[in-house]
Amino acid sequence: MLALEVALFSDRGGRKTNEDACGHWHSRQHLCCVLADGAGGHGGGDVASRLAVQELIGRFAEQPTADAAALDRLLRQTNDSLISQRVPGTARQDMHSTVVCLVIDFVAQRAHWAHAGDSRLYWFRGQRLLRRTQDHSLVQGLVDSGLLAAEQLRTHPRRSELRSALGLAPEVLEVSAVDDSDVVQPGDVFLLCTDGLWEYLDDAVLERTLGSATDPGAWIGELAAEVRRAASHKASHDNFSALTVWTRAAAAA
Repeated sequence: MLALEVALFSDRGGRKTNEDACGHWHSRQHLCCVLADGAGGHGGGDVASRLAVQELIGRFAEQPTADAAALDRLLRQTNDSLISQRVPGTARQDMHSTVVCLVIDFVAQRAHWAHAGDSRLYWFRGQRLLRRTQDHSLVQGLVDSGLLAAEQLRTHPRRSELRSALGLAPEVLEVSAVDDSDVVQPGDVFLLCTDGLWEYLDDAVLERTLGSATDPGAWIGELAAEVRRAASHKASHDNFSALTVWTRAAAAA
């Protein structure tokens, strides 16, 4: 059995409003973490991201998922709910949101996750990157097809063009859901973050700062500081948010 510790932050960066949202919920067996990055303009994005987090956590709490297929269905139900809450002629008429959701069964020591868009999940072991989600974006598609080098993804002028996000018609919504076969080990660390963070912090920075951090709060604080330093030249840099889960062996009863 695992013990888990969670830390998070959400910063509006250089924007007037914060269109990111994140949250978590736990029972005696499961931890569910959700992070979202809204879009829609004039207030629609912040509504969309909050709806995504609230709906997904609420639905999970009612019926915790046991696998990735069930989590995929929850994301699609959340998509339906977001679409139903659009209001024509208002800021909410075209709201969308990326989303990434992590579920850890800390009794069975298993994890599954799902995402739509370019909000990411990272899994670290021994302060080294073990897994990462692949963005649903135009530029990620270019990388996957060999037309663009992976290191160019962060600086490509079309990096924000998404293939998928909540708010799309159900028949075209792309969701990637994963059941990982690897047991979650004590000391493993998970990170959920929006593109406002990973655009400035590459894998090497994430590993370096994780290696020197004493606890999840310290790490998440250092990530925020790194983004502010890296984005200091850009007054209008994007909102940036992150949620981290640190695991350790549970104390004996």
